[in-house]
Amino acid sequence: MASVVPVADVDLDEPVLVEGLPGVGLVGKIATDHVIEQLDMKFVATVDCEGIPRVAIYDEGTRDVQPPVRIYADETHDVLALQSDIPISRTAAREFAGCVTTWIDEHNALPLYLSGLPVQDLDPETVPELFGIATGNAAGILDDHEISRPPERGVVGGPTGALLNRAGARDIDALGLVVESDPQFPDPASARKLIEDGIEPIAEIDVGTEELVDRAEEIQEQKEKLAQRMQEAAEEESTQAKPLRMFQ
Repeated sequence: MASVVPVADVDLDEPVLVEGLPGVGLVGKIATDHVIEQLDMKFVATVDCEGIPRVAIYDEGTRDVQPPVRIYADETHDVLALQSDIPISRTAAREFAGCVTTWIDEHNALPLYLSGLPVQDLDPETVPELFGIATGNAAGILDDHEISRPPERGVVGGPTGALLNRAGARDIDALGLVVESDPQFPDPASARKLIEDGIEPIAEIDVGTEELVDRAEEIQEQKEKLAQRMQEAAEEESTQAKPLRMFQ
């Protein structure tokens, strides 16, 4: 049975949830991993849905193992983070979105869903463009923070698209941030844009991004294998945004 299983008590008041599923440029994952690390967030729940591989995640220098999809919390800043070390398959996306959305609604959280818009030959010297979309009554938050509207009609696919779809169907307040991203390699620069112009102002946190930039090469190397697995997966199974003109 699909569920979010708590592993620690948490006391939050209308938190913002930052979603970091693997996708184009790994921008959402890089940004969310950075937030979790900088805020020293506490592991509070595991996402246990049909379709999520029953694998064990281990880390450098420790014998502990963790489930592949986890939720972290920072009670001081009223922030939650959804972290995944594996891609969520297309076949599991619907059930995954259902159980996660139910948990989010029960905790009165505002989800902040993150997606990369693949741009071929993205100039590394150019600041990537960021725009926002919303469900329920959340659009005003984007206006308050002067986050741009979409420049054209498009679609958010993968599990992040399923999460936004489910929020819209239930008329739940949710935000989606879409940033131009390198479609082939991990993109710390675009993740930095997400943090500085989206996550930090909306969640009212300050995690700093200097280290993210300084460690860009190291981060790219660390995420390379995951990015390769994402490229090998079917395109519709990865979280990304696309202009709808691609389908016309």
